[in-house]
Amino acid sequence: MMRSIDATGMDFSELNALLRNGGGDVEISGCLGQRFIAAGMGKRTVRIHGVPGNALGAYLNGAEIEVFGNAQDAVGDTMNAGTILIHGSIGDTAGYAMRGGKIYVRGNAGYRAGIHMKAYQDHVPVIVIGGRAGSFLGEYQAGGLIIVLGLHTDARPIVSNFPCTGMHGGKLFLRSKCENILFPEQVTARAAAPEDLKEIAPYLREYCAGFGLDERTILDAPFTVVTPDSANPYQQMYVAN
Repeated sequence: MMRSIDATGMDFSELNALLRNGGGDVEISGCLGQRFIAAGMGKRTVRIHGVPGNALGAYLNGAEIEVFGNAQDAVGDTMNAGTILIHGSIGDTAGYAMRGGKIYVRGNAGYRAGIHMKAYQDHVPVIVIGGRAGSFLGEYQAGGLIIVLGLHTDARPIVSNFPCTGMHGGKLFLRSKCENILFPEQVTARAAAPEDLKEIAPYLREYCAGFGLDERTILDAPFTVVTPDSANPYQQMYVAN
């Protein structure tokens, strides 16, 4: 049975103490900007109604978090494992240095999503953004997968300025032909082939199940895949030879 916490007017430290000390799965109502919710948490389920503050699920270690609303900056900061499902949009630096787990966002993401994201052994971190992403998407990305679906309804491009700056590992998938997007010279952007889409299909299937979307509709569109150039000077700076 899921335990309930009413966080209305509650300080973030008090909320996190209640969350940790009671054990078991938890449903939080009245959340409004409390920081560090479920930071470092292992295999538990946390459902949040409202808007959690910065560093939701930081250092997450296997918990399942679902937010019925928006979330602020640094969602999944340095997370290791688990899933964060956001039914709204998120702020800046989502998935900073994450090295495992999945972040699924129904709406848009702010600046620097996936910055310093990296894979570790058999852990492959994944971020799926349903709408659009802000500037510096995948900055210094070293591993993992970032997928942006462009399901937003306004006319803005799927990603803003300077995507993949300093990218030296991992892959970025954009559900777009990306004809008007300027990528740095150190990466290669090409039309995704069937084998590329096969790689991301399990995550899209899980994403669609979480938000009640049709996987076939999402895949019925061109994707662009971006990878670092093998002669990328950034790779020489960050990867030991």
